[in-house]
Amino acid sequence: MDRRTFLGAGAAVVATGGVAAGQPKPAPTAFQVACMTLPYARFPLARALTGIRGAGYRYVAWGTTHQEDGGGKPAPVLAADAAPDKAKDLAARCRDLGLEPVMMFSGVYPEAKDGLDVLTRRLKQAGAAGVPQVLTFGHTKGGNHKLWVERFKALGPVAKDNNVLLVVKQHGGETGTGGACAAITKEVDHPNVKVNYDAGNVLDYLDKDPIPDIKLCAAEVRSFCVKDHRNWPRDEDCGPGFGEIDHYRLLHPVAFTGLTMPLACENISAPLVPRPDKPEGVDALARRAREFLEVVIAGLQTVK
Repeated sequence: MDRRTFLGAGAAVVATGGVAAGQPKPAPTAFQVACMTLPYARFPLARALTGIRGAGYRYVAWGTTHQEDGGGKPAPVLAADAAPDKAKDLAARCRDLGLEPVMMFSGVYPEAKDGLDVLTRRLKQAGAAGVPQVLTFGHTKGGNHKLWVERFKALGPVAKDNNVLLVVKQHGGETGTGGACAAITKEVDHPNVKVNYDAGNVLDYLDKDPIPDIKLCAAEVRSFCVKDHRNWPRDEDCGPGFGEIDHYRLLHPVAFTGLTMPLACENISAPLVPRPDKPEGVDALARRAREFLEVVIAGLQTVK
């Protein structure tokens, strides 16, 4: 299935733990296990890309800034006002290393004063680069919900024209659950505006179990920001498998959709211990996260 076919597929099939009697089981989801450059933010982008590839990944997600050589202010992976050709060049740089970019941060809340303009530019950047998803998140309060819907309805055709999905993830408050985000995307009712699921944020911000929640929005989910979370012995986010979230149950509702679905590792850190001060330490955590997710996927998609 090519990317254009995938984007056009919409919500054709999403497994929810069962199949109607007499109906064939949908094809396995093509999960793309990716690492964000975000865990390497303390190091140059070039080192992040080589580290991610060296850790065995075939896919990468861009975000958000990196401390380049010489110190100073962190530099954005891709500036919001960068020409689409800059995004195309960065994508080519990734592909030359054997990494396919699958997602990029928008870097703006949808309700921001310049939110519509920045998201429009991001969708055009992604389209030029062949990056299939642009990620956004924020807080809806009162009239903001209406504004989100209006802006997403305006952005849907832009996303379609650029062969990109605009995905929104949970970020506390009124958009703290997948169910809340799905309510927004359903109201927008456009195949290029869907949900990204961040289980760690659901457990962290709302102290809610994400497993019942994802069942409410599975039909709208098109990607994941992968992070785990622990409430004990210390309240903190961590890499997948280090926390309290059951990733078998988390991915089960979307294990057989026939779609292509990025799983972008946003947090790969180990609980309680300090984060690595050398990039080689991040490499080791990145590899562990990939291997863990690959084991989970293999297990889920083997069970009939």
